[in-house]
Amino acid sequence: MSHFTPAEVAERLAGGLLSFPVTHFRDDLSFDEPAYRENIGWLGQFDAAGLFAAGGTGEFFSLSPAEVEAVVTAAVREAPDGVPVIAPAGYGTATAIELARSAERAGAAGLLLLPPYLTEASQDGLFEHVRAVCAATGLGVTVYSRANAVYSDTTVARLAEACPNLIGFKDGVGDIEMMTRIHTRLGDRLTYVGGLPTAEMFALPYLEMGVTTYSSAMYNFVPEFALRFYRAVRARDHATVRRYLDGFVLPYCDLRNRRAGYAVSIVKAGMRVIGRPAGPVRAPLADLNDDEAARLRELIERIPEEEKAA
Repeated sequence: MSHFTPAEVAERLAGGLLSFPVTHFRDDLSFDEPAYRENIGWLGQFDAAGLFAAGGTGEFFSLSPAEVEAVVTAAVREAPDGVPVIAPAGYGTATAIELARSAERAGAAGLLLLPPYLTEASQDGLFEHVRAVCAATGLGVTVYSRANAVYSDTTVARLAEACPNLIGFKDGVGDIEMMTRIHTRLGDRLTYVGGLPTAEMFALPYLEMGVTTYSSAMYNFVPEFALRFYRAVRARDHATVRRYLDGFVLPYCDLRNRRAGYAVSIVKAGMRVIGRPAGPVRAPLADLNDDEAARLRELIERIPEEEKAA
């Protein structure tokens, strides 16, 4: 197991594509740890800069705190040496602190702080929430701005000053003006992560705003293609990015948009297509129907072989 300082985690995450593995469930919806660990080992053959265990794609919202710790522990044990494992924290402040401490027990290298549960919050409230979690852990913390936790540039600047272990800002909103304001204020103080659903759609324009990496859900089932896409983005190879968008990403997103929650469900469907099933999704999500799964299979099989191979 590798050990990282917050600064080392920030540097590593900024330099490559980020993997958000699904969480494997049995048919009775219990956590299938052996299958999950085997899959982490498989994903470790590829070149991800960081592994976010039990994140949004990993159905954090449907896991108990004990299950979160079990998933993170399994990921830490199986991740390749040198790949930081980032654990989730979320819900109310007290629960987020407990999850942060469990992540440290599990050996995680950092935290992704998801929005608090249910309630709306002011910018001052969000500031106190993040500050309390950062103060409770020595791990590097990345905040996830989305839903009921959308951070303003002034709040992010206050947090960066108050919390030395705040290392990253993940955007799940798509507000270009706000991203420009945050990056202009803070520069390289933080690592900026693209976190919109199917982040490949936004990767090229976001790169111009200092967002050098993003969370790739499709990395779960087409890792070579996901990496080739990322490399084309970082090379600013517009022609290749457009070709990949037209050939796979856009029709994939059309399928994903058919039902709320499919951003996760379609990834597990993709795992089944490639012969690496991860079980069903938990409620309140729903799995793709047979016609949608068949359409996804067609899209995956249509990726040219030279684009599947790294």
